[in-house]
Amino acid sequence: MLHKNIGILFIVLILGCSLSFAQKPYRVGTTAANFLEIGYGTAGNAMGDAYVSLVDDISALYWNPAGMAAIQGNEIMLFRQPWIADISSNFLGLGIRLPRGFGIIGLGLVNVSYGEIEVTNLNAQEGTGEHYNASEYALSLAYARNLTNWFSFGASAKYIYSKIWYLDAKAFALDLGVIIRTKFFSVTGKRADGARIGMSISNYGNRMKYDGINLLTAVDILPDKNGNYKDVPAKFSLQAWELPLIFRIGMAVTPLILGNQRIVIAADALHTNNNSESVNIGAQYQFDVPQTGSLFLRAGYKALFMEASQYGLSLGAGLKIRFVKNKPLFIDYAFRDVGELGKTHSYSIRIMF
Repeated sequence: MLHKNIGILFIVLILGCSLSFAQKPYRVGTTAANFLEIGYGTAGNAMGDAYVSLVDDISALYWNPAGMAAIQGNEIMLFRQPWIADISSNFLGLGIRLPRGFGIIGLGLVNVSYGEIEVTNLNAQEGTGEHYNASEYALSLAYARNLTNWFSFGASAKYIYSKIWYLDAKAFALDLGVIIRTKFFSVTGKRADGARIGMSISNYGNRMKYDGINLLTAVDILPDKNGNYKDVPAKFSLQAWELPLIFRIGMAVTPLILGNQRIVIAADALHTNNNSESVNIGAQYQFDVPQTGSLFLRAGYKALFMEASQYGLSLGAGLKIRFVKNKPLFIDYAFRDVGELGKTHSYSIRIMF
């Protein structure tokens, strides 16, 4: 009965997202800290970001904090993704398993650097000779736990900081997520091989408002009168901007298990506060080599049904190599087509200890 109710809930949520595809306006370009939408995790990127129900490593800090509950032991991940326009994005994640089955603590740091930018103005449109830097950070602290053998939950609190020259802004946000493991569509009859349902909400927090000495100016408050009205110190007050709120719901099934090979197919539906709804799809082929490790081949497509989307096909591969004491090392690569903005590559290494 419980499984039936879960299935009905999943169908209703998917239909709800589908019915809202026609809603306008989409509020494109109305949020700050949009680096939080890029995607941090090579396996997830390679699968077209269809990863909310599948994630089982420390990159769950981005996709769905409930996925951390599947971490066996402790692990650390280093992720690098040179982005478009010479933007560099990086992620460092650490997962620590608590004793006596009390769950997992996760720590994560995202850094995006926009490099050195030339200063221009109306009088020096070719440049003043000055340069400035811009960068953004997100520091996360998360907790996840398996409440039963079929249900896990996770929560993450994050501090977000953005700096542009002498301006900066900060915000606090919360991520929440759950993963449900069912026996639906299990080709072996085991719950571990059945359908997985994942849901998460990301970046629920306060608005960001930039402030700094770049906003200082001088004005003549009474230009038609003589006196000490000229060059009065003043300061521009900027508008506060929302964070990019993302609601994800997804499902993953394993339609084929043949010996040491398996194929997983996943789909996520996304609702955001700054764009139209969209769907991500992905697939993963896994080939296990006994006592050695595994090979992964992945493919996906991001932002189906999104108007004017620049995203396209994504591809990737990964290796799992077992070392002394059976502790694995993961090496992953992903390629993404971002349309007119070019092509991107991401790399990660994950170590369990």
